[in-house]
Amino acid sequence: MDILEKLFAEKFGAAPTLVEPVQGGLGGSGRVIVRLGGGGHSAVGICYNVAEENRAFVSFTRHFLAHGLPVPEIYAEDLAQGAYLEQDLGDTTLYQFLMAHRNGAEIAPAAVDAYRAVVRTLPRFQVEAARDLDYSVCYPRASFDRQSIAWDLNYFKYYFLRLAGVNFHEQELEEDFSCLTDLLMSARQDFFLYRDFQSRNVMLHNGQPYFLDYQGGRRGALQYDIASLLFDAKADLPPALRAQLLDEYLDALGQYVSIPREEFLATYYAYVYVRLMQALGAYGFRGFYERKAHFLQSVPYALRNLRWLLHNAALPIALPALTAAFTEMVGNEKLYRVAQPEEKSEGLTVTVTSFSFHRGPVQDESGNGGGHVFDARCLPNPGREERFKRQSGRDREVVEYLEQQESVHRFLEHAMALVDASVANYTARGFAHLMVSFGCTGGQHRSVYLAEQAAKRLAGRVGVRVVLRHREQETWAR
Repeated sequence: MDILEKLFAEKFGAAPTLVEPVQGGLGGSGRVIVRLGGGGHSAVGICYNVAEENRAFVSFTRHFLAHGLPVPEIYAEDLAQGAYLEQDLGDTTLYQFLMAHRNGAEIAPAAVDAYRAVVRTLPRFQVEAARDLDYSVCYPRASFDRQSIAWDLNYFKYYFLRLAGVNFHEQELEEDFSCLTDLLMSARQDFFLYRDFQSRNVMLHNGQPYFLDYQGGRRGALQYDIASLLFDAKADLPPALRAQLLDEYLDALGQYVSIPREEFLATYYAYVYVRLMQALGAYGFRGFYERKAHFLQSVPYALRNLRWLLHNAALPIALPALTAAFTEMVGNEKLYRVAQPEEKSEGLTVTVTSFSFHRGPVQDESGNGGGHVFDARCLPNPGREERFKRQSGRDREVVEYLEQQESVHRFLEHAMALVDASVANYTARGFAHLMVSFGCTGGQHRSVYLAEQAAKRLAGRVGVRVVLRHREQETWAR
């Protein structure tokens, strides 16, 4: 993290006073993503050890900014150390906004409008900015060609079909893969293909969409990215809305390039299928192979999309072996329950932890990322008084001291209002884990007291299990 703090100080003239993980900042990519703040400035810092992807991201970003496209500004960089600072666009992804504005299949107009803004903006990246883009920085390949497609199809075959126990005939499946690749490559390939265009890679900032995580971009077909967004598994968009948004996209696309609708649709669903297979391969690799169970939570959504495709999106070619594998998948009830122990084992587990900022924030052990981290260093510190130095926030004298401070009561009430809202929402949605962490300077007094109080308030709620940990005291309670 030192390099990010150095970049921040060089950019803004003062060292950051806040360094905290960004929600979802580890995910499946291995990147470390933190928010740095101080002196009225805020930035997001990224550390990543894949130099080629860093170079592609920075190069693409500068190119997109030159075209006036909505991407984060790059504030500073040290690519030799795999680090750069970018504009802080907040914490609201398109996916989070969607989840906050839906009730089952009913999606509020605000979320629909957000998606409409996104699909209208996408062609500017694909066509307008693609005309003079430097594809030499693309990694691992400059185009989504036969080799790229083969990688994705084999990813699906070996990390999903094989590990999920789905039957297939190797040679016949390879023959289907070859036929599908021929169809995919028949589409025009001279556009920018974002590669991972899904709802978690779009931020909503000041009411406008901003695009992120295009470092895997390359030359390719238009159909891939809009398919990725509309069939994003966990977003679970209703078919009617997908159709509406596809029409909106095609209308916007027509302002930049002339492609007959029939020509576009001739290969569109082939790209939906290949993107879905790529995603399932990723879920299988992270879930079945790496044992990160939370990735498997997207599998049932992907299978529902697959079932809809089998009934509503016939391809112009016969793929008997692949269709047989798909049919077995959507009929396999075990695959729909593959993540059930993670989601429903004991309702919602809320892990409440106290910690010292000297040792860094608490790491999420559930694999879900996120949670609430509250910084109690703004509160009166009992540790500054000799009589409390050998005591902790569990001792009666320290408790009495803190409970005499009005600021402590206000802090706890505000914190618990946020926690209570999350507990209610997560319980209703069947989530399995929530992290709530309180940090102070030494992890001994203020954070311990607040964690104790939060755990007491949460204890006994229906469907909620509380795990309390004082990290610096090496004390666990259940």
